[in-house]
Amino acid sequence: MTAGTITVGVAAHKPYEMPDDPCYLPIHVGRALHPEVVPQLDPRFVGDDTGDSISGRNATYCELTALWWLWRNCDSDFKGLVHYRRHLASPDPARRGSDDRLSRVATGEELLGLLSRHDAVLPRRRNYYIETMRSHWDHTQPPEQLAEAERVVADLEPGYSEALSRVLSSRGAHMFNMMVMRSDVFNAYCDWVFPLLSELTARLDPSQYPPFQARYPGRISELLLDTWLAVNGVTYTELSTVSPEPVDWPLKISGFLAAKFLGKRYEKSF
Repeated sequence: MTAGTITVGVAAHKPYEMPDDPCYLPIHVGRALHPEVVPQLDPRFVGDDTGDSISGRNATYCELTALWWLWRNCDSDFKGLVHYRRHLASPDPARRGSDDRLSRVATGEELLGLLSRHDAVLPRRRNYYIETMRSHWDHTQPPEQLAEAERVVADLEPGYSEALSRVLSSRGAHMFNMMVMRSDVFNAYCDWVFPLLSELTARLDPSQYPPFQARYPGRISELLLDTWLAVNGVTYTELSTVSPEPVDWPLKISGFLAAKFLGKRYEKSF
């Protein structure tokens, strides 16, 4: 197993039960926008408004304000990000069927074991089967957002344009902005992605959209991650995801099909 310190931030905007393993650090995202939540939180929570932060952008950057915080303020040897309702599952089959869903979450020791053989641990690739990532975006979100993102990459990082096109032509991707990486890999990715998002929001003001659609920088970054991984030859392994609460799969699937076949764009998260 790889030796070293590991910190996995858990992005959360409200009180919620967290994994017990000491590798997990609850991060209150958007604290600069919602300080009234602070008294309700467990003392373990750190605010994404401390140190070098972009907490004020949380309404559009979503969990990326926690990613920024880890990039700029955490010096662990390995760093990662998950969500309060979506975690990386243990690779141990014996734990996957536990009635206690949080006990199914990967431990720091398990993650370090995987990182001894790979640069990164990612959630299992989400496959869309009946459409590409590009068509899925165009069916569910304003198409001009993705089109502008492609132009930004072409202008600022042209060496990544071909890889981005391949990602958008594929029928699946590593979603959710979830990852655990060796620190140098994690920091290199952040060094690359945040300037692109800054330029994108300068060209396409999120405030022109309703709140749900204004969150497009956080969604664009999901597609940029696979782009960056491919160009830089980052090795990774995948883990399933687990939620502390049951997932409403019929609702998710019906929303996906309504967007694909009825032209009903997403208006909320599922």
